[in-house]
Amino acid sequence: MTAVVSSGIINAKTRELCQSILDDPSFHAIRLHIDAFFANEKAQNAYQQLVERGEHLQHKQSQGLRLADDEVNSYETLREQVFTDPVAKSFIDSQKELHELQETVQKHLSKTFELGRLPTEEELTAGGCGEGCGCH
Repeated sequence: MTAVVSSGIINAKTRELCQSILDDPSFHAIRLHIDAFFANEKAQNAYQQLVERGEHLQHKQSQGLRLADDEVNSYETLREQVFTDPVAKSFIDSQKELHELQETVQKHLSKTFELGRLPTEEELTAGGCGEGCGCH
């Protein structure tokens, strides 16, 4: 293990960041919504059906097959049911917020590694991932 990876200060600061996230009231609210979803079997089943049906339709489309109107209507009806269920809707919104939080932390880390310094707000909000990333 390299000195940077095994550095006590990096591990301590990483744990400090994680604790700050856990202590944030909005993170606590997100966790409550997720826990409520996993305690609600009806919401879980409806969400799982929606995901499976969506994957099925996407698979058919990727194979160039035509989607029947009744399949699409059935999916849309199920989607509306899931998004009008407050527990399922809160779960979906919370998952999105968690994903955005993870992306924000990852973007800060990636930019710091790329630049060798703390990035400015402008550098964090600029479009794209920057030069030298290999995607250009």
